[in-house]
Amino acid sequence: MILFNYLKTALTANQWLNASSRTLAGVLGLLAAVSTTNVASQPTLPPPSADSSEALLKDYEAQIWMVDMSNRLSRYIKEPDLRREVLELVYRESSRVDLPPELVLALIHTESAFDHFALSSAGAQGLMQVMPFWKVILGSKHDNLMNPKTNIRYGVAILDHYLEKEKGNLTRALARYNGSLGKTWYPERVYTNLERHWLTTQW
Repeated sequence: MILFNYLKTALTANQWLNASSRTLAGVLGLLAAVSTTNVASQPTLPPPSADSSEALLKDYEAQIWMVDMSNRLSRYIKEPDLRREVLELVYRESSRVDLPPELVLALIHTESAFDHFALSSAGAQGLMQVMPFWKVILGSKHDNLMNPKTNIRYGVAILDHYLEKEKGNLTRALARYNGSLGKTWYPERVYTNLERHWLTTQW
């Protein structure tokens, strides 16, 4: 029920009312529908945005979200300034591509457990475990993927690209993100983290 309530706030009224299924499969399809960016054949990285801390301070709903998520995130990121920076980046970058910020938090949780210095055996780096080859595709070879701002910009852009590529199928997009297309174990981990740790009930 929590997930259905969340979807009703993330989707437009018409999307919700016209939904053909309320089954689990339907829920996953509806969550994928939140991504409504224009389809593009190649991934793109949005330009760096100015610091929007002041804008967030003026957004009452954003501030409620920040306080709630900061409490939840405190077990993973102890340093308050870094915790706030990560939450602001997640909120801003996910909003730019119409993704729920809670989904991005669940992805980061699954990928790195919020360790911005995480480095996998395959070479994936940072919070969202971005592979270095993406720097050639999206930005510059000089970009520092251990930097939270750079890493989250990349990671959100990559997920958004895979959602477009998979025509809104979130399960397949998440599997692509992990490099396990055709399997569901990784998307299921993200969904579990989303429901257990990051979904909100007040919306």
